[in-house]
Amino acid sequence: MTFQAFIKIFRTKLYLYPNMLTIIVFSLFTSQSSAQEKLKVNYKHLTYLPKNYNIDTSKYPLVIYLHGGSQKGNDLEKLKVYGLPYLVDQGKEFEFVMVAPQCPEGRYWSTENWFDSLYNEVTSNYRIDKSRVYVTGISMGGYGTYITALDHSEKIAAIVPLCGGVNDNDTTRICTLKDIPILTYHGTADEEISILETERIAESLKKCNGNITFHRLEGEGHGIQYLYETKSEIYEWLLKQRKSMNTKQL
Repeated sequence: MTFQAFIKIFRTKLYLYPNMLTIIVFSLFTSQSSAQEKLKVNYKHLTYLPKNYNIDTSKYPLVIYLHGGSQKGNDLEKLKVYGLPYLVDQGKEFEFVMVAPQCPEGRYWSTENWFDSLYNEVTSNYRIDKSRVYVTGISMGGYGTYITALDHSEKIAAIVPLCGGVNDNDTTRICTLKDIPILTYHGTADEEISILETERIAESLKKCNGNITFHRLEGEGHGIQYLYETKSEIYEWLLKQRKSMNTKQL
């Protein structure tokens, strides 16, 4: 990313990414550590169980939803503004377990290893089909979706990042995602996170025969959270994806 591009992003009106300056600086000037090197932490989270969960004995898929920058903090109610937590709060029913962690202020999804504790808690307490664990997120959560898959590729069956990207120091790891199906959306007119972020991921994955479906939304800006409400095919696509698991993993 050039300095000129950085200035352009800084000057845009912030919406889902209110702390853009700090995030861009973090992306440009810090190294990203692997999950093994990060501090293991527990993040507060919302949990949704399907309507029939308590009346059958089947295992359910797990969808981990990662919010954008404006929902950081210590108040889970903030997560219900849009996305999967909003839909669940409005009474929408899904055939999967949904967990939505909340990233604390001053941190990003890449700062600490929150995934292991969340994954262990949910898979221990609920009937989860470990071959069907998915991650989706928007804006900062789109970045978080990619980094979660990069750090925990052995556990993730598929991802759906919306208007996300990867930090510059993680671009050399992109081919780690080559065996993880990816469905992604990005607006061509997004002035807060350039579509170039998703394009460079797609180009890198092509070189290593990755599995990515990239929808360029012509004329769309950064606020594409409505896709969670209008694109039922997102969930249909996710639930079709399965990861090959060995006996130990199951």
